[in-house]
Amino acid sequence: MDELLKLLRDDASLTPAQIAGRLNLAEAEVESKIKELETNGVILGYRTVINEEKLEVDIVRAVIEVKITPEREGGFDRLASRIARFNEVRSCYLMSGGFDLMVVVEGTDLKSVSSFVSEKLATLQGVISTVTHFMLKPYKEQGVLMGGEFSDEKLAVSP
Repeated sequence: MDELLKLLRDDASLTPAQIAGRLNLAEAEVESKIKELETNGVILGYRTVINEEKLEVDIVRAVIEVKITPEREGGFDRLASRIARFNEVRSCYLMSGGFDLMVVVEGTDLKSVSSFVSEKLATLQGVISTVTHFMLKPYKEQGVLMGGEFSDEKLAVSP
């Protein structure tokens, strides 16, 4: 991966001047490269990782295993795209293994998430089954440790 992209992936708040300093490039060159990456669809957006416990925000998240029937000439893509368009869906991935899609959803409470699954997701033509796993506590989000007391000590590796 391009060094500029690695820097932005690790810290999207870096300014072009900071990136230029780290990469020994001119600031204008960095700005131009970022603009090109955005225009070409390589960079799709920027996100901030928020520790919602500090804000006392109540958000319920769930990971849903979804088995679907692939469509003729469309495979999994058409139904996966349809599922991904729901406002409740934060992420949607095609998976290998015992299920076809992994869908991450958010709601304001258990009832809103369960209603989404039972009324919107499970009723879609082509959805065979769902298994919902509620997320209880985040320890790491997008590569960032989520507060609390963490040791820098590495776990021992034994044969």
